[in-house]
Amino acid sequence: MILGVIPARGGSKGVPRKNIRSIAGKPLVAWTIEAAKISALLDRFVVSTEDSEIASISKRYGAEVIDRPKELAADDATTLSVLQHVLSLIDAEAIVVLQPTSPVRDDNLIDNCIRRFLDSGADNLATGFICKFMEYGTYDQRRQGLKGFFYDDGNVYVIKSSLIKEGKMFGKKVERFITTRQENFEVDDEFDLWLTEQILLKRLSFRKGAQ
Repeated sequence: MILGVIPARGGSKGVPRKNIRSIAGKPLVAWTIEAAKISALLDRFVVSTEDSEIASISKRYGAEVIDRPKELAADDATTLSVLQHVLSLIDAEAIVVLQPTSPVRDDNLIDNCIRRFLDSGADNLATGFICKFMEYGTYDQRRQGLKGFFYDDGNVYVIKSSLIKEGKMFGKKVERFITTRQENFEVDDEFDLWLTEQILLKRLSFRKGAQ
């Protein structure tokens, strides 16, 4: 089974109550729930949360909710510990982590990531982009000449469950999936929330115009 997991805790420092803040007419977490619902390759997906309001909203949008222990929602809790908790309740061959803070996804993104993961025989896969940021004073090349490195954007992660059970997030074979610039944005602060909302509104407007 391929299991989607949407980790959505109630606490947030940068944007208070971030996962239920309204963005382009919906709670932030709803965008990721709706993306999971249209996936043809996810056999099942759940929202992991300790927060009753997030749980209620998630159920309203059609998600199955797992009650996360409070200690796994603290600032120092790791994604690995959250996924281990999910796997202790629902067994699966692979986990697809869908961060609600990355609400911009093409309709086929999740399934394209799963297909790449399966076809490549990877241990884990992440979406992202080629980053060419360098500390000022450490290079003297034109930016276009920099090779750059792959930076995961937090949108989709696919991981073999066997790794998670062993206490690992990475295996020997790592696959990288380049996403569009719009899909790279994630919400960490109020500006991100505003900017991501503009992207979503533009995409909604484009879809309406194409009908």
